[in-house]
Amino acid sequence: MHAALSAVGLPNVYTIMRALLFLFTLCTSLLAADRPNIILILADDLGYGDLGCFGSTQIKTPHLDKMAAEGLRLTSFYAQAVCGPSRAALMTGCYPIRVAEPGNKKNQHTVLHTKEVTMAEVLREAGYATACIGKWHLGEHMKNTPTGFDPATMPNGQGFDYFYGTPLYNGATVHVDDSKFRSTILRNVEVEASAVESWDHITQDYTREAVDFIRRTREQPFLLYLAHNMPHIPLGASEKFKGRSAAGPFGDAVEEIDWSCGEILKALRELNLAENTLVIFTSDNGPWIETTAGMKANGKPFIPRDHSGHSDPLRGYKMLTWEGGLRVPCIFWWPGKIPAATASGAITSTLDLLPTFASLGGARTPADRIIDGHDLTSLMLNPDTAADPHEAFYYYCFTHLQAVRSGKWKFVRKRPEHPPWTGFSGRFAGNAVDQLSLYDLEKDIGETTNVAAEHPEILARLRQLAHEARMDLGDYDHMGNGARFFDGPAPARKAPK
Repeated sequence: MHAALSAVGLPNVYTIMRALLFLFTLCTSLLAADRPNIILILADDLGYGDLGCFGSTQIKTPHLDKMAAEGLRLTSFYAQAVCGPSRAALMTGCYPIRVAEPGNKKNQHTVLHTKEVTMAEVLREAGYATACIGKWHLGEHMKNTPTGFDPATMPNGQGFDYFYGTPLYNGATVHVDDSKFRSTILRNVEVEASAVESWDHITQDYTREAVDFIRRTREQPFLLYLAHNMPHIPLGASEKFKGRSAAGPFGDAVEEIDWSCGEILKALRELNLAENTLVIFTSDNGPWIETTAGMKANGKPFIPRDHSGHSDPLRGYKMLTWEGGLRVPCIFWWPGKIPAATASGAITSTLDLLPTFASLGGARTPADRIIDGHDLTSLMLNPDTAADPHEAFYYYCFTHLQAVRSGKWKFVRKRPEHPPWTGFSGRFAGNAVDQLSLYDLEKDIGETTNVAAEHPEILARLRQLAHEARMDLGDYDHMGNGARFFDGPAPARKAPK
């Protein structure tokens, strides 16, 4: 070694070392430049028809409309029927009935087991900075902790470097004072606000936090998950937006979310990050339409119509597996990469985001488990020519498989009026299906005409897909072979009916 140093000469060695360090830094920078920043913006209870670019005439969304004009609209994009399961699917790329929960339970609102792998963990391992700003709703309650939740199941324990937001929803009543429930605001693992009394400034706060994170981490690739509490009740909007929308308080909240998206895109442009940032906007489920408790004809009045959204032209709403419950607006924006003013009706889903992000970020998806989602990169960059990524999409209401879509066809299974195994959503009326049903969603997007009798071969094929899903994923009365359990043996399986 000393002979080699003498032969080369110390100054030359240092020159070579500096050159190697420069080349390493350059290669790292080039690699980072090839990996886009990713911003995922999730609204809460926003319906398919609640944006201008998806048909709303009352709610003004100029920034999101411009995003759509500069990017891609996905018109058959699916979440899940309700909040907790929807966020579990988004984080893991798996149907919620597949993912493991602590104690091998299956909660109405999914709690992610610590051995589940989130999109944040996948990207952080590949060198991304990660932040969750907004609503989490995937944590396990735990007494005697500062936040009231097991920190291992909260964002900082599930792959996010930074968290600012609410552990749960903001409430379940029209007004904050209608209930004793008060949400907290957390900053990482500390309680920043112990009881939120007004939600008027939450969108402003989240926007400030999001822009600050972008500025802090602009030198490395980042994942920003911005999960708005709005427009879930109790609604809120700041002074600039309150009372402005023709759609009432709900429209005020949505129009402020639109402003927020504009602020984020403005920051990206100011920092010269726009052309290397993928921004996705979508919702966790359809609108919460419940004008009377349980939608009963003579029920107690509950949510005024100007406090919830619209799924037009779809049938149904949040917690139901008609299209309006799971099909949500979705926009992909990436200047210079995604063709402008494009649209695709391919079956796509929040399940697809984890594998897509992993592909774009040079990250690895977990090799020891099934991931239900598919990489959408080809569809995103070539929407006119890419193949449909899914043979089938399965509509679950909590643990109950209620429908299957394949191509333009949707098969709906029989179910009673108020399925007791669907928990909270079982109270809704208009949910009974007394015969096997088949809908052509291209001709009948509102699911009005059952054409099962005219297409028995298609009905048979989709029934077979439903059977295969029951065997793999499971159902309310049957444990799926592909469901994950990390806390001891799986619960006893029941024979399928």
